[in-house]
Amino acid sequence: MNATDHDTTMLQVSGVEVRFGDQRVLHDIDLSVQAGTTTAIVGPSGSGKTSLLRVIAGFLAPERGAVRLHGAEVTSMAAHRRSIGLVAQDGALFPHLDVAGNIAFGLPRGTPRRERRRRVAELLELVSLTGEHASRRPDQLSGGQRQRVALARALARAPELILLDEPFSALDAGLRENTRQAIREILRVTGTTAILVTHDQDEALSFADQVAVLKDGRLRQIGAPEEVYRRPCDVETAQFLGDAVLLPGALTAEIPGRLSAKAGAVWDSATPLGSVQVELVCPNLATAHLTVGGAAGQVMLRPEQITLSDQGVAGTVLSSQYFGHDTTALVQLEGVEAPLRLRQLNAVPLAAGTQVHLAVQGSGVFYPAFTDCSACAARPAPVSIIPRSAAAALVPATMD
Repeated sequence: MNATDHDTTMLQVSGVEVRFGDQRVLHDIDLSVQAGTTTAIVGPSGSGKTSLLRVIAGFLAPERGAVRLHGAEVTSMAAHRRSIGLVAQDGALFPHLDVAGNIAFGLPRGTPRRERRRRVAELLELVSLTGEHASRRPDQLSGGQRQRVALARALARAPELILLDEPFSALDAGLRENTRQAIREILRVTGTTAILVTHDQDEALSFADQVAVLKDGRLRQIGAPEEVYRRPCDVETAQFLGDAVLLPGALTAEIPGRLSAKAGAVWDSATPLGSVQVELVCPNLATAHLTVGGAAGQVMLRPEQITLSDQGVAGTVLSSQYFGHDTTALVQLEGVEAPLRLRQLNAVPLAAGTQVHLAVQGSGVFYPAFTDCSACAARPAPVSIIPRSAAAALVPATMD
């Protein structure tokens, strides 16, 4: 159907801005989508996700910027002339047509009857529906089946790009996951380029090859799912994409003095959980400097990185919750105001009052006190670090 060369840019959105009256809803959006890949645009309600989708589809004209498909500008092109398919949140099937009629509606006008029947049967098989479903009305299908029919209709014209507008949000949890996996596999098999718009972080991370985090009309971070989850660009993004453990921390140095920083560099940090390796993810730190001084910011870890250990920092369990596949617990450390959340797979719930010792697996992310994605580039400030000899002040005396 589509080119599957991942070195080819299918969609390029450049400098797009959208206003509704005096309100700017999209700010200088740049987004590149490679052919044959899936991209998830994820953000809270009101972040501008739907507006961006409408700009790409051709339903909304941007105030500034350009949209290109395979290098050809389509910013002013009518929606029906773009080679783009759309799957809406509720499927938007025609209630008066059966499944075959809904799918056939997506075929080009003038398609011969025999070819229509062949193509409908082919698409039904593609979305794992049988010929028995062809004569059913939409109200005789499950939610997941309706979404598969909607996808088959969108694929009927062999579009270059498929837009998925929160297509799983109306389904219950079990059906949502199964339908999501099935549609992802269909897109992979056909080599179809797709963009999913969602407010569900788990959905974005599990569905897409690339995740774009949108907040307040700005793209805060774009990258592979594991990259944006493990190395979020700021505290807000970290908290939006999943549970985040935030600890006061300071970078530590062997020798006092002035050091160069580089985004992606790994440092040691002093935290209430002891010494933790951290990465500097802010791109503007590439030109900043680290100066010896004092406590400098926060260290972000994910709850699954904090584990129970025979040795480590002592804490007291405040509560725990059992979910079957995992157990979460809130643990209070001495001298730390907020309790820490940890997550264990297949674990027995811990009783309140249990004394435990905690250790950290892997590295965290360090956010200097000044870091703010919207202002960081405008005012890069020095980042304080402290000598290792002074780091002990941040570590609780309860460490074994």
